[in-house]
Amino acid sequence: MNMIASLQNTVEGHLSLLTPVDQIWQPTDFLPDFAADDWLNQLTRFRESARCLPDDLLAVLVGNMVTEEALPNYSISLERIAKDPSGVTDTPWAKWLRGWTAEENRHGDLLNAYLRLTGRVNMRAVELTIHHLIRNGFSPQTEGNDHAGLIYAAFQERATRISHGNLARLAVERGEENLSRICRRIASDETRHEVFYTKVVAELFERDPETTLLAYRTMLRRLIAMPGSRMTDGRNAELFDDYASVAQRTGVYTSRDYASIITHLNNTWNLEGRSFTGKAAKAQDYICRQPERYETLAEEIGARVAERDPKPFSWLNGRRP
Repeated sequence: MNMIASLQNTVEGHLSLLTPVDQIWQPTDFLPDFAADDWLNQLTRFRESARCLPDDLLAVLVGNMVTEEALPNYSISLERIAKDPSGVTDTPWAKWLRGWTAEENRHGDLLNAYLRLTGRVNMRAVELTIHHLIRNGFSPQTEGNDHAGLIYAAFQERATRISHGNLARLAVERGEENLSRICRRIASDETRHEVFYTKVVAELFERDPETTLLAYRTMLRRLIAMPGSRMTDGRNAELFDDYASVAQRTGVYTSRDYASIITHLNNTWNLEGRSFTGKAAKAQDYICRQPERYETLAEEIGARVAERDPKPFSWLNGRRP
């Protein structure tokens, strides 16, 4: 039995981090009720509330939504770890993957519906971007290294939680409570998912510490690839970079957030408190120095982004956020 397969009991113990279907929220809970007699008034109020969102937050919201809608690519990647060949395998790993996929699926559905109902963006351009991203595929650059794949998942779940949480805060500051509620709720899901992957990797550090440490070092040396990095609308090959620049400029997701995630994971997995020798000790030192490195670079990156001319977005009908 390989190391990941041996974690079945650990995974079983954390399946409670999935919320029972009859207790979990659904997208319609946050949207106008079109079955109600006053549906038009609800929709009018919903659209009016969204008018206060500036273009820069809209651009980041679309980028976040497109990333969420590429869920099929992420499920395929995690299936290599969960190994659910029949699609209905009754193992803890398979149950987690299907439950995680079902919960994540609602995120893109809800954000998509929000944007469509507000009428604030060019939905056809957004749909083309989703289509391209799923068609282009996704690589976390962890092929053949399941330890690295789980570390990547822990990192990205926290990154997504931070992004949605910051957008919720900025939205409510602008007076858009509907979007703030939506993003806060999605962030709460990402928190549970982050806890799962973080706990599973913690168990890997107990059972196979050197292999897990070296996998972590490899991830950080490559710079952790963002899930939407192959994003394009069919015209702008640098669309992801443009979106990331707006996210940095608005404070939705920044290089300091990247550093904070590494700090959090290092502390959670007690990297400084572990004893290693040889190449593992060098890897340990490298990993523990990364937060300070990115904090040092944060101001430079922020200044560089501030100097960059905003690019037009097809999502915004050619406007520059």
